[in-house]
Amino acid sequence: MHNVFAYDEIDQICVGPTRAEERRTRLAAAARILFCERGFHATGMAQIAEASGVKVGQIYRDFASKDDIIAAIVEADVTEFLDEAALRAAVAAGDRMGVRNWIVRFVVQDRIAGRDQLMPEIIAEAVRNERIAAIMAELDARIRYTMQAALTVFAPEPGRADDVAVVADLILTLVIGQCSRMASAVDRDVTALQARILRLVDEEIRALAGCG
Repeated sequence: MHNVFAYDEIDQICVGPTRAEERRTRLAAAARILFCERGFHATGMAQIAEASGVKVGQIYRDFASKDDIIAAIVEADVTEFLDEAALRAAVAAGDRMGVRNWIVRFVVQDRIAGRDQLMPEIIAEAVRNERIAAIMAELDARIRYTMQAALTVFAPEPGRADDVAVVADLILTLVIGQCSRMASAVDRDVTALQARILRLVDEEIRALAGCG
């Protein structure tokens, strides 16, 4: 399982992306647009090659299948969305306000073209595609673990683990529902909805912290 608190023993040297990484990013970006416009099944490697400017043979050296492209897109989105480094720093410092701010960013999401339209397509594909289903299960486990790690700051006692897990699931359910609503009603203003969700989340956090 992905561990938000795992620290490498070897110092990491910050370097720019390699040509291969840049090419994979370009391929994933082109595929994202096509998946949104045409759907997963109607998009072939030839279309991705044309849109990205990368030859089909090279695509298969970078990604064995369209499923692997989906995996790369999801990994990039989740890594950016979770901002695990910020959460790790707040948890390590015992900074409840910092953790709460991280949860606010998790709940109050901006509309992002491409991500909002693509996620329902991926979820639908997971119903009939075992590989995509496995990707989504891993994604769910990673996000759930990260949310539980955040909430544990408010209820660190071992005996509160079940309470933390339930609140984490509640938050994820509310946010997933919000994302679905944003995808299906693209012109609807969700500001009031997000404020109501955040109010519910704050009530649960206060209860965990013994302030309810």
